[in-house]
Amino acid sequence: MFHSPMTAAYAPDEFDRAILAILQRDNTTAQREIAETVHLSAPAVQRRIKRLQEAGFIRANVAVLDQSRLGRPLTIMVEVRVSSEQPHRVAPFRRRVQDDPAVQQCYAITGDADFLLILTAASMEEYEAISERLFGNDDNIERYRTAVALSTLKRGLDVPL
Repeated sequence: MFHSPMTAAYAPDEFDRAILAILQRDNTTAQREIAETVHLSAPAVQRRIKRLQEAGFIRANVAVLDQSRLGRPLTIMVEVRVSSEQPHRVAPFRRRVQDDPAVQQCYAITGDADFLLILTAASMEEYEAISERLFGNDDNIERYRTAVALSTLKRGLDVPL
């Protein structure tokens, strides 16, 4: 995760929050349009966006793709429990998760499992290959439990502002 020394010293104000709300809905919105909406000049909006990026409030500018239209209709959640959470024992698993393009998100969690992964796959056969890559030859993986999404009720990364 990116943290800038400015993060602790810089607190977004109402204008920044309004800009962030617009950008998280559509970050291709023209700065001129943002400026009109939040009642600032376009150069002021540009400076604020730059400051928000440098301070780590804006982590990335990305396009959200339709995975089904791209041939990856399955969303799969996997709970993983490890035998040992010692850093040197978990490091190989963490590297595999970071490197695998099918893993969209991964969280270290509390409860019965240690990690929760969100994956995308083209088919169950592909998921079998993914699970073998991620979990197959790791004696520190105690167990993993899979749930396949039947439908999507909500998907997003919007942060309430």
